[in-house]
Amino acid sequence: MKPVEEHHIYFGERMRKISDQNGFTCNLCIEHHRTGNAAVHKNKAIRLMLQKICQQEYEKTHTREEFLQLIGENYMDRC
Repeated sequence: MKPVEEHHIYFGERMRKISDQNGFTCNLCIEHHRTGNAAVHKNKAIRLMLQKICQQEYEKTHTREEFLQLIGENYMDRC
């Protein structure tokens, strides 16, 4: 089994805390997290895709307004 790292889907000091509190994280292998060409920390399209998926999942049980209060940005039209 490949080692995995926890990725905070919304990043930065404040966003990392919000991601932890709301489960906005996923486990990624090192290559897809940091080192490979498709790594979320190197590939903006992949990063935006994860942010959009996370928002879609959150909005299954919450409103868009609640998401915007937490994150401050709508990712649904970004990728």
